[in-house]
Amino acid sequence: MTAESVTVRVPAKVNVQLAVGGPRPDGFHDLANVFLAVGLYDEVTVTPAESLRITCSGPDADQVPLDASNLAARAALALAARYGRAADVHIHIAKDIPVAGGMAGGSADGAGALLACDALWGTGASREELLEICAELGSDVPFSLVGGAALGRGRGELLTPLETGGTFDWVFAVADGGLSTPAVYRECDRLRGEAEIPAPEASEALLDALRAGDPAALAAAVSNDLQPAAISLRPSLEATLAAGTEAGALAAMVSGSGPTTAFLAGSAGEAEKVADALRASGTCRAVRVAAGAVAGATVVG
Repeated sequence: MTAESVTVRVPAKVNVQLAVGGPRPDGFHDLANVFLAVGLYDEVTVTPAESLRITCSGPDADQVPLDASNLAARAALALAARYGRAADVHIHIAKDIPVAGGMAGGSADGAGALLACDALWGTGASREELLEICAELGSDVPFSLVGGAALGRGRGELLTPLETGGTFDWVFAVADGGLSTPAVYRECDRLRGEAEIPAPEASEALLDALRAGDPAALAAAVSNDLQPAAISLRPSLEATLAAGTEAGALAAMVSGSGPTTAFLAGSAGEAEKVADALRASGTCRAVRVAAGAVAGATVVG
């Protein structure tokens, strides 16, 4: 072993575009998913142990599964199986990304554990190998490893890095309770009925806005095909979106499958004003401010 313990810091994400195709035979949907990594982080620490064990601390830690269903545990098991070793590690997750909030917190933990175990065990896995395992773990896990900005195709796991020309300032309003991602997709399909769904494509205007680092242009181009479904399942999100808009956000949207809502601001100062208004509105449980794009999973200790 190369270390006594390894800690990896891994960011949350916001989907600045989530275009959803019709259901595929395998039950998934083809996506054009434009990810932006933002500066809210979980830290995943792995230490040698007699057997695989997971602990968790931080906001809503009681909602995080501590068994083999946790993506961090699955990541350790997948890497261990590939290299013919036992996944005998204690994985501790220090949560700061909202749980079940549409910001890829679970996926972040999977990517963090994978990178940490790779470093701890000295497996020497290539980046391609790690991304392959990430894609097996879940649609959002590869982006948690890569970070920055990227277009995800397929289920979201086939990534193309994107250029960003500046920093984008965001406010995130955390709702009470979570929303099940599969339930939101089912509701999306139900609301669409028999309508013909075009193949999802990334918005050129949105990609141009990212390249230019232009918040106003980005605000005009953001979209989320899952938003109507999330609001259908959680109508109270309408009030949160309205509160952020009234406070001066350039754009207001559900983040991914929700129920966290995301507000794009014109500057760091404007983001703080929107955050204060959302805290005072009584329409959400917590408010967080973060900027992006930021780096993906990174060994920090």
